[in-house]
Amino acid sequence: MSAGYVHGYSKNESTRLEDQANCLNGLLHQDSIFPEGSTVLEAGCGVGAQTVIVAPKNPGARFVSIDISEDSLRKAEALARSRGIRNVEFHVGDILDLKFPDGHFDHIFVCFVLEHLPDPVAALRSLKRVLKRGGTITLIEGDHGSAYFYPESHHAQEAINALVELQSRGGGNALIGRQLYPLLVQSGFKNCSVSPRMVYVDSSKPNLVEGFIKNTFTAMIEGIREKAVSSSVAGKDTMERGIQDLYRTCGPDGVFCYTFFKGIGHNI
Repeated sequence: MSAGYVHGYSKNESTRLEDQANCLNGLLHQDSIFPEGSTVLEAGCGVGAQTVIVAPKNPGARFVSIDISEDSLRKAEALARSRGIRNVEFHVGDILDLKFPDGHFDHIFVCFVLEHLPDPVAALRSLKRVLKRGGTITLIEGDHGSAYFYPESHHAQEAINALVELQSRGGGNALIGRQLYPLLVQSGFKNCSVSPRMVYVDSSKPNLVEGFIKNTFTAMIEGIREKAVSSSVAGKDTMERGIQDLYRTCGPDGVFCYTFFKGIGHNI
């Protein structure tokens, strides 16, 4: 399905994904609501960080969550069961080679997946095949080009750029958020719409300082530090100073902004 998950599959990465999902719940999922009785495909569920947020919001819907990684699926199922979530079933599955019949699902949910795929249009067309007429697809992606902060830091920007480059080398696109609308249209969906979901953090929002700046975004950059240096994408000093400067935005005078994009397309 992809050339490799740039962030890896460590325990720290699983924790980061859970922190990200929890702190962004209201921003990203206040409207992730599906009609009663719907069958929803969650494509690329990973360790279930989004699953355990969205499924309980929709107790009257049935979710089928798939991922290409068996290890991630085991973690996802264990997490869901530990929280008493029973309206989800988990299966190994490749977005580009779905084993479901045409028009099988009422709705499809895809979160933080397209950025890792070398051909997102092919993935979306594959998903469209298993979506019923009148059904919808919901996409959520970030865009690392939308990150800006105070105090400004050249090194922090270079550290972010290192992640963008590593993801590009792996066949992904860390700037895909801005492309959701044209991707949906190119894939054949109709009545498409995209809404930006901006995270703004300053010291008056301690939960987001901890949950987003520290545990989500900066942890993500820290997670690729060694890979960036060993791949000669960025120097060790640049990465170290960049990460320090990202943490500096957590200070009393610090500010951090980032934009996610949520897109919806209809299968008409």
